[in-house]
Amino acid sequence: MSHPHIDSIGFTTADAEATASFLAECLGFQRSGEPLLVDGGPYADLVGLPGARFKLLRLAIGAEVLELTEVLDSGPGARPGRPIPADSLSNDRWFQHSCLVVNSMEAALAALQPAFAAGRIKPISSAPQRLPDWNTAAAGIVAYKFHDPEGHPLELLQFPPDKGEARWHVEAPGPLLGIDHSAIGIADTAASCRFYRELLGLSAGGDGVNSGQEQNGLDGLSGTRVHITGHRCPTGAGVECLDYREPTGGRAMPADQGIQDLAHWQLRLRVADLAAIAERAEALGGRLISPGMVDLGDQASWIGATRALQLADPDGHQLQLLQG
Repeated sequence: MSHPHIDSIGFTTADAEATASFLAECLGFQRSGEPLLVDGGPYADLVGLPGARFKLLRLAIGAEVLELTEVLDSGPGARPGRPIPADSLSNDRWFQHSCLVVNSMEAALAALQPAFAAGRIKPISSAPQRLPDWNTAAAGIVAYKFHDPEGHPLELLQFPPDKGEARWHVEAPGPLLGIDHSAIGIADTAASCRFYRELLGLSAGGDGVNSGQEQNGLDGLSGTRVHITGHRCPTGAGVECLDYREPTGGRAMPADQGIQDLAHWQLRLRVADLAAIAERAEALGGRLISPGMVDLGDQASWIGATRALQLADPDGHQLQLLQG
């Protein structure tokens, strides 16, 4: 496998079983292995909650893995987790979502309709939006955003025939094909580019400014102008940075946001040289969450590496970096 590579995209949930059931029933995710109970140890130190207990549950779709983290006990002296703020907006910088590629937006929304009707999930977008022809990079893409039952944002994306990887134009058992990227709210495009490209080694993806009524309808905002920069790995999912120029007033991520909070997401990224990244991280806008590089000991087999580093990007979005 060439590096860097996103092994999984994940978020914290108050109830991993209930969230997994929603994702399986309404979107077609498949459970991958048995849930893992983590009782303290190196992993708890790594993620910044020493002595905490976790349930980790993995779901697969296509070639990608979505990992759910349920914090069973925050550990000695740690505060309990907070829900996702009810007034969250798409331009708040704690915003992070998983972009799910579908081969039929109509079929995907039909599968979600009972959950919408029951009030289990809520829309962000006013309706599916076809991005306009003037926007050459995105013309013809159809997108729709909504909140899962706990408020995590998710996006459905359908590529036109002339866009997207070949794997997004195949038949599948259901409408969902896989995860193209995780999108994150950021404050400074240049700082995020330095972090994801110079430090972590991702390559340049798309770069453009989206605006107009379609973007307003997609994001649930008005007067929207967002600078979008893509960062890609050689294969698999990437990272998309959303720098909202308008509307202004997007709020920064709380400085103390941690893995126990439901707004927490993490990307597990496999890299070629963990030590070099650890050394340069702070100079390139990163912040160490873990006490340096952590030796995972007998927890290594499940994570898939012997050493790891937990890092926040310039806006506080967390990455779990694995060696090799």
